[in-house]
Amino acid sequence: MKFLFEILKQNSVSGDESETSDFLLQYIDQRKNYWNVLPEIYSGEDFHDCILLKFGVPRTAVFAHIDTIGFMSRYNNQLISVGGPEIIEGTILEGRDSLGEISCKLKGQENDITHDFPRGIAPGTRLSFAQNIRIDEEYIQAAYLDNRLGVYTALKLCETITDGWVIFSTFEEHGGGSMPFLLKFIQETSPIKQALIADITWITEGVQFHNGVVISIRDKFIPRKKFIDRIIDLVSDSGIPYQLEVEEYGGSDGREVQFSPYAIDWCFIGAAEENVHTPDEKVSLVDLEAMLKIYPYLMEKL
Repeated sequence: MKFLFEILKQNSVSGDESETSDFLLQYIDQRKNYWNVLPEIYSGEDFHDCILLKFGVPRTAVFAHIDTIGFMSRYNNQLISVGGPEIIEGTILEGRDSLGEISCKLKGQENDITHDFPRGIAPGTRLSFAQNIRIDEEYIQAAYLDNRLGVYTALKLCETITDGWVIFSTFEEHGGGSMPFLLKFIQETSPIKQALIADITWITEGVQFHNGVVISIRDKFIPRKKFIDRIIDLVSDSGIPYQLEVEEYGGSDGREVQFSPYAIDWCFIGAAEENVHTPDEKVSLVDLEAMLKIYPYLMEKL
C-alpha cells in the first residue's frame, strides 16, 4: 500500500492536475520496464495533463480520473466549491499561493463558504482537504479515495495487461471535458469498442461493505444492457465477489463515452465508499481487493 499512500498525498483539484500527472509519469517511467508489455505513452501539452498508455492491440480501454473535488478562493475570504464537496464547518483545507503554504479551516454553509486564514488568499487558489490516512484490518479511510483508488487500480493493471488502453483523465469531478479529445485520439490511433470506468461509487441500501466490487447497471445514465450482461456473466464465472448497483443519480466518465459520436459500450466498475466527498471517505479492503482483481480478469476476457 506504500504507493497508494503516496498517491493519496497528491493534490489535484479539477483544473490543476499537472503535478499529479507529472508524479504519475515519473512512476510509469520507473516501472514500465518491469511490466509484461512496454506501453506507448502519450502525454504532455497536447493532452492537457491526461496520460494515455497503449498496450499491444487494444480491444478495451480503462479510464480513471486523476482530479478531485475541492475549493477555490474568491474574494474577501470567500470560497467556491469545485465539484461537489460536502460543506462541513471546521474542515481543514490546504493549498498554496504565491505567498506560501496555506492551512485553514472552512467556515459557513452552502452558498456562503469562507476560510479563517489570517491573510487574504490569492483569487483562484485551489484548496484540498487535509489528508489523514487511516487503515485497519477491514477498512481504509482518507480523503480522495474517489478517485485515488481508481488510479491505483489502473496502475496495478499496467503490470500484467497485454492488450488495451489505460487512460488517466482530468476534469471529471467538475463537469468533465477531457474525454471528447481523448476518445477522438484513441479512435484515430487504435480504436476500441469497449470501455471500463475505474471509479468509486456509494454505499446505499442495496450496496454494502464487504460484498465485493460494484458493477453499475445504471446511474443517471444507462449503458447498453447487452454489454452489462456480458460483464456480469464473465464475473460470475470468475469467483471474484461482486454486487450490482442500480441508481437514479450520479455520473462518471462513462457519461462522456455514451455522449460521444463513437459506438463504444461502457460500464462503471469500482468499490463503494461511505462519507462521499468528505475528508473521511471509507472503503472496505475486501471490496478494494475485488476491484484490483476484476480489471485484469475483464481486460483478458473481453
